[in-house]
Amino acid sequence: MATTVPGRRRSAALRLLAVAAALFGALLGGAVPAAAHAALTGSTPAQGSVVDRAPEQVSLTFSEGVAMGDDSIRVLDPKGRRVDRGKLRDLCSGDTVKYAAGLPPGLADGTYTVAWQAVSADSHPVSGAFTFSVGAPSETTAAVPRQEAGGGLVGALYGIARYLAYAGFVLLAGGAVFVLVCRPAAAGVRSVQRLIVQGWAVLTGSTVAMLLLRTPYTGSGELADVFDLGGLRQVLETKPGVALVSRLLLLAAAALFVAVLFGAYARAQAAGPGAPDGPPSGGATDAGSTAAEDGRRRADLTLGLAIGGVIVAVGLAATWAMAEHASTGLQPSIAMPVDVLHLLAVAVWLGGLAALVVSLYWGPAVERTAVRRFSRLAFCSVLVLVATGIYQSWRQVGTWRALTDTTYGQLLLLKTGLVVLLVGIAWTSRRWTARLTELRTPGGTAEAPSSGTTAAEAPVPATAPAEAPAPEATAADDGGGGADRAAQLARQRAALSTARTKRIRDADPERLGLRRSVLAEAAVAVVLLVVATVLTATEPARTEEAVKSTAGQSAAANQPQVLTIPFDTGGPRGKGTARLDLDPGRSGSANELHLRISDPSGRTMDVTEVKVSFTQRAQRLGPLPVVPGHVSEGHWSAAGVQLPVPGQWQLSLLVRTSDIDQVTETRNVKIG
Repeated sequence: MATTVPGRRRSAALRLLAVAAALFGALLGGAVPAAAHAALTGSTPAQGSVVDRAPEQVSLTFSEGVAMGDDSIRVLDPKGRRVDRGKLRDLCSGDTVKYAAGLPPGLADGTYTVAWQAVSADSHPVSGAFTFSVGAPSETTAAVPRQEAGGGLVGALYGIARYLAYAGFVLLAGGAVFVLVCRPAAAGVRSVQRLIVQGWAVLTGSTVAMLLLRTPYTGSGELADVFDLGGLRQVLETKPGVALVSRLLLLAAAALFVAVLFGAYARAQAAGPGAPDGPPSGGATDAGSTAAEDGRRRADLTLGLAIGGVIVAVGLAATWAMAEHASTGLQPSIAMPVDVLHLLAVAVWLGGLAALVVSLYWGPAVERTAVRRFSRLAFCSVLVLVATGIYQSWRQVGTWRALTDTTYGQLLLLKTGLVVLLVGIAWTSRRWTARLTELRTPGGTAEAPSSGTTAAEAPVPATAPAEAPAPEATAADDGGGGADRAAQLARQRAALSTARTKRIRDADPERLGLRRSVLAEAAVAVVLLVVATVLTATEPARTEEAVKSTAGQSAAANQPQVLTIPFDTGGPRGKGTARLDLDPGRSGSANELHLRISDPSGRTMDVTEVKVSFTQRAQRLGPLPVVPGHVSEGHWSAAGVQLPVPGQWQLSLLVRTSDIDQVTETRNVKIG
């Protein structure tokens, strides 16, 4: 029995830790590199395009604000040499986010590679590359970084630090609320003290790690750059850097809060409302006056801690809101306060749940009133969580279809399912809470366990087995030479006392059921926090849908138009098929037209004459004639075909196979 009870405790803790680590690795591992939050929505020249003359600059358009430097856009020639001027031009105006890199005049023909990297307004790095050609495509040896920004080992470490930061905040803020609102006596419980202090330490350590990792995370991707002081100085000038430094300053204030909570506040709660402050022989008037002063002191201390704690907690939550999703996109002035409320609701619910778990498993028996207070507080937190979550979902998702068609929407559905599961388990916990009775001492009176005792020091019934012999007496019986034996007996007596306390505690079926139910809640909460962390590192569904739409329109506009037109002139060898290619199929630029004619068997075939014309009836333009030149058997082409406006054009193809046999076929073609 002496070794079984501590072993079971360690085993339960290790199992919970193993489950948390496994789920963390499974879910977070798939989130690296972080998905882009700002996305490239357009470029000039367009991706894959062929231009007649070298452009004066390369410009990029993004879906939201980004931070870029002079080296953020690099243009490489076919031999891999950098040809841009190395100076970035800010072309942003209104809602348009656009940057450009100047090019020197007289660039040779060939394929050029554009590699770019930026940091989106919500602190996540983005990067990419594309090609365009001058004159005609060519082979290129330009080397483009294979690793996306925010990926690799640095990305994985940064993702772990993000998760630990959220977890630390939840434990720190939620645990403190549990103590102040639900169970003040827990201020003297060592397991709760360790939980909150560890939350503060984890949040502080992860914040420092994120600050050092920002340079390689948003830049080179090399872990050695964490020691780059110049890069760290640049990070401190960015919005994410300011947020992280602000968080560290607030954590210094949080350290003072924790010291008072577990110092003066814990001592005040241990003294109790009726504890005398003076000598026992004092008069009743002095005792009453002292009790009133103690009550006022406790009330003032509680009020001060509550006000200070709210200020620190709101400030810490704001360091996330000011640098991530809420700070960009739709309605940021509303989204940031809503995000702060959302984070606080999560912390109160899940952090309080963690404090309740350690109180139930590693501390004096928890009072029924404390559990019921937390149950009501958790219910209010869930209401706030649902209200703010609905707004955030509308803001980041936008459409019902995006819930299933985007990664963000799928993760949001998973998070919603976990919340529903957690609420279901919490409902079971509430049922156990309703069945709780106050603890009773052997004398039959209600027991109020001391906040400073441990499980081993809890009251034991008078019918408990006799204690082991006192170590001092045993040492004396051994002739004074049994110091080791005395220490062993002391450990055995402590183990027996702990075992008896646990046996008495487990004999209460209501509290046993509550502990198991709350432990299940905590396990689901670990998974929920992981999913929430991954969600914050995923591109919002609105952005993903907008980028897909823009990319689709751009692809449709830049894709060469290909038409297959059967014809029959009615004369001998009058049947065949014409294939017409118009590349790139855009207005305002020189298009190249290729026409190939084949007979019914698929072999190339020459005809006497071909003519092409374009008409736009809506704009009353045309017909604009095009006379292609004969290139080879069955092949005609024309360069510099100009179509002034985009839209639906009617193409007319005249094919003449003899002096009198001809036919005109018409087709509609969409020009971008």
